[in-house]
Amino acid sequence: MAVKRFLITGCSGFVGRHFLNCLYAKEEQMDILGIDMKSPRFDLTGYQDRLHIDFCEVNLLNRERLKQVLSDFKPQYILHLASFSSVAFSWQYPEESFVNNTNIFLNLTGVIKELGLKCRILSVGSSEEYGNVSAEDLPLREDIHLMPVSPYAVARVSQEMLAKVFVESFGMDIILTRSFNHIGPWQDERFVVPSFIRRILNIRNSGLREGEIETGDTSIVRDFVDVRDVVEAYYLLLMRGTAGEIYNICQGEGLKLSDMVNQIGSLCDVTVYTRVNPDFVRPNDNRVVIGSYDKLYRELGWKPVIPWKQTLSDMIDCMKDGKN
Repeated sequence: MAVKRFLITGCSGFVGRHFLNCLYAKEEQMDILGIDMKSPRFDLTGYQDRLHIDFCEVNLLNRERLKQVLSDFKPQYILHLASFSSVAFSWQYPEESFVNNTNIFLNLTGVIKELGLKCRILSVGSSEEYGNVSAEDLPLREDIHLMPVSPYAVARVSQEMLAKVFVESFGMDIILTRSFNHIGPWQDERFVVPSFIRRILNIRNSGLREGEIETGDTSIVRDFVDVRDVVEAYYLLLMRGTAGEIYNICQGEGLKLSDMVNQIGSLCDVTVYTRVNPDFVRPNDNRVVIGSYDKLYRELGWKPVIPWKQTLSDMIDCMKDGKN
């Protein structure tokens, strides 16, 4: 059997790390090339008995450098994770966020087309693309009209539309996701759930059993899915997904951020009070986001298997041990 060759953009991030774990668990010999603007903080040598992993620093806006790397490696599968992935960042720096996320995808697909590479690309999108929806639209399905309400979301919709054009016009092999809020061990504390966990652990570590944290609007509802379930979906889609199709990856249930805070407090044995900081409230935020994974289950048999309470427990343990 030929050895599979995977290129992972944004490999140094927490999703890239979990995808490597996913590939390692397949117990196959694989060639992996990770690219990112900075080297991973985690050790790549622990995978080497099954995965041959190389890493190089690449700015995807540097088309000539990207062309050289792709020409040398000739990937069969590309997981495109690289992006500015923070909605909050996109509100602070809308032009930089939009231009970066759109242009790195244009460079990637353009170089693949120029080199004539026969490879499959998984273009990772976001549930943010759906925007504010009415109750009758829930749970969100892939055929609903998109109404993005942040610069980040608009960039993701643009990436998705470009991908569809490239599939239909050039026959490129691109599969698309709308990945809902994924959480798990090693997630950067700039994101909301690990930020909650860190601050609540700080209260406990100070010897207190109650305390206050500042938050944004905790009445909003999100569909949180474990990153370890997400990367299994990514692998399945790369192996057996249909080019040009869009797939939701979600838990299929909604959770208020206030309930998330309370659950973290319970797991940490801390009573948590919250106070809204207006600086943390996003303009025109999506009120309720709950997805349906029916399409992915129907076509590939995927469904989430890790409950969110287990995810939180694993994240807390990871931070306690200083491994985040």
